[in-house]
Amino acid sequence: MNDTSKLTKYAINYLSKYSTSKSNLERVLKNKIKRLQVEKKDKYLLYNSIEKIIIDLEKNNFINDLNYSSSKIRSFLFQGKSRIFIKSYLSQKGVHKEIISQTLDENDIQNPDWELESAKIFCRKKRLNNDTDNKKKNLSKMARAGFNYATSIKILNEL
Repeated sequence: MNDTSKLTKYAINYLSKYSTSKSNLERVLKNKIKRLQVEKKDKYLLYNSIEKIIIDLEKNNFINDLNYSSSKIRSFLFQGKSRIFIKSYLSQKGVHKEIISQTLDENDIQNPDWELESAKIFCRKKRLNNDTDNKKKNLSKMARAGFNYATSIKILNEL
């Protein structure tokens, strides 16, 4: 068994545990190769095989950035995260901006008030509804979380 097949098995094992994007999987595989105790020329061959491994995994539908981004958006909605936070997180994971905007637009069509609901969840988690004395503090907490001014004011006035 050669090292390329071992690397493929490692990638499949990683994907069985974690959902990830193509570029994040590429980063994980590169880190795995760095840790291997093999000669430099073998590492070079393994680095060159990463692209083929990712294409094969994508062809077999193990990796799909569109599904990854939509599932992350759904989970972040239940956590009370803002649009800005979601965009930032997905771009850090290497998802293309077009895919991010497409999935966010689809989410806007399905649920137009999702950001307000997410802000309510954030306020509940941070217990901003109990503290009505420090409105400026609450606004700044929401701004740091990525919610815009209009949404923050609307949510804090409802409390």
